[in-house]
Amino acid sequence: MKGFPEVIEEFLEHEPTMKCVAFNRRGTLLAAGCNDGSCVIWDFETRGIAKELRDEECSSPITSVCWSRSGNRILVSAVDKSLTMWDVMSGTRITRIFLIQTPLQVSFCPGSSNSSLCLVCPVSCTPMIVDLNNGNTTLLKISVLEKSNGLNPAASRNKGPGGTPVTPAAACFNKTGNLVYVGNSKGKILVIDGKDGEVRAMVRVSDSIVKNVVFSRNGRYLLTNSYERIIRIYENLLPLKNEIRALDELDENQKDLDGIEKLNAVGSKCLTLVREFKDSVRKVHLKAPCFSANGEWVVGGSANKSEHKIYIWNRDGQLARILKGPKESLLDLAWHPVRPVIVSVSVTGVVYIWAKHYTEYWSALYPDFTEIDKNEVLVEEEDEFDLNPRPKVNVSDVDEDEEVDILTVEKDTTFSDSDMSQEELCYLPVTPIPDPPELLLIQEQVQEPQVPEPQIMLLEYYSNPVDNNNSGSFIPESAEPNVELMNQALTLYIDDGEGTRGKRMRKPSQKMLELQEQQAKKASKSKKKLLNEENNDDANANADAEGTHIKRGRKPSKKDKDL
Repeated sequence: MKGFPEVIEEFLEHEPTMKCVAFNRRGTLLAAGCNDGSCVIWDFETRGIAKELRDEECSSPITSVCWSRSGNRILVSAVDKSLTMWDVMSGTRITRIFLIQTPLQVSFCPGSSNSSLCLVCPVSCTPMIVDLNNGNTTLLKISVLEKSNGLNPAASRNKGPGGTPVTPAAACFNKTGNLVYVGNSKGKILVIDGKDGEVRAMVRVSDSIVKNVVFSRNGRYLLTNSYERIIRIYENLLPLKNEIRALDELDENQKDLDGIEKLNAVGSKCLTLVREFKDSVRKVHLKAPCFSANGEWVVGGSANKSEHKIYIWNRDGQLARILKGPKESLLDLAWHPVRPVIVSVSVTGVVYIWAKHYTEYWSALYPDFTEIDKNEVLVEEEDEFDLNPRPKVNVSDVDEDEEVDILTVEKDTTFSDSDMSQEELCYLPVTPIPDPPELLLIQEQVQEPQVPEPQIMLLEYYSNPVDNNNSGSFIPESAEPNVELMNQALTLYIDDGEGTRGKRMRKPSQKMLELQEQQAKKASKSKKKLLNEENNDDANANADAEGTHIKRGRKPSKKDKDL
């Protein structure tokens, strides 16, 4: 994957409106949380709806949506303080639990394929680890003062140390799910053990509140977003495996220190600052920051109202592009796990798909076509315009005797062997939409009759048809149409617009009706003209029979009147 998106390729619409989005690990499915509590799963290859997860008990807007490692489960959080886990394949609800505060962000623990542990960041409560199987919650510490004061996080849910209100804190798992990185309102990042909830290290980021904490896909880099409108990139110095053992070794090396000094010393061995990103001109607040799939690009959306802008930086800190969309606020965005594609959600519920602007290469269509950047002087060959030019011998480097392997499937370099899963769900089967029960009942009651030949079918519409055995098969003028049979035929073969499916004829369109009306008017005019001519001919014939000579189209003379 190279480059970054440049233009809006397509957009997705759905009723009710969508609020947040998330890709599965392969980027084949896109989940979107809606305003009515439902979750829509889009097939990203066909851009069609593959499945819709809906529960009548939940009608509150969705605040966050995330996929499990295998893609078989989806976890959504709603405004009604609920967490709902769905089975993607069957579309059934697995479990639902309620919290004391509205969850803003949820994420599965990446340790296993079908883990029941998730990390929740509520509105006015400390981040917590929730076990979806039994509903047990473990509140995480957001300050090292809780350890020194001996406060129990479970004792005070809405207040921090000293009784001060708790502001929303950002948190995320590392790549293996053993550690949790929590950003608090003091501008610090706490490295917490996910099993016992103890603070193992602390890193000072800024003097303002940390709004977002995001890890890159490979776990090498950590992104933080604070209220001072700066995005910072830190390099993770801990090994990607056995992080707990590495922290224990760092603690042993810092035996001389104690308390906050020891945590700061260990934190300096865990994270190191690499780059800072900010809009130095407009100094706008950024929201929903994230990495690209390969970690080479950093993206963030503008938090200002009435503008849909996406800022893209490279990892060196240079602003590469500002993507400008419609004049609508941006709610959420996500980078595709494999391709250079960004998906953003506007306040109107429209999902915009940003992709690269591809140029046409004619050499791919015609191999002998050579593309040049500028005009070149043509050097004519000696036999270029000869009638029988000398044949050119093309020496190919391809060994035609070499056997071509068509059975071995090459692995995707984007994913490592540890990311592969045999139970991973990448695509959803297409389920045909069944007909409504009323239509099925009508189809059972009304059986389609055998269609006879056109001539015999027309004869059946009349009460006195000619015998089929006679040689002259025609409809006599004295025959009267059977109205009842004609109505039945029209009911069977013409779509009346009330759900009946047409079998032989289609309902005429508006344009066809207009053409038929014009033809009817022309036919009526021509019929009137013929009647007028016939009347004139009859009048002339009567006048000739009476001995009166009247010239057609001329006023009779005085002599004619006297006669």
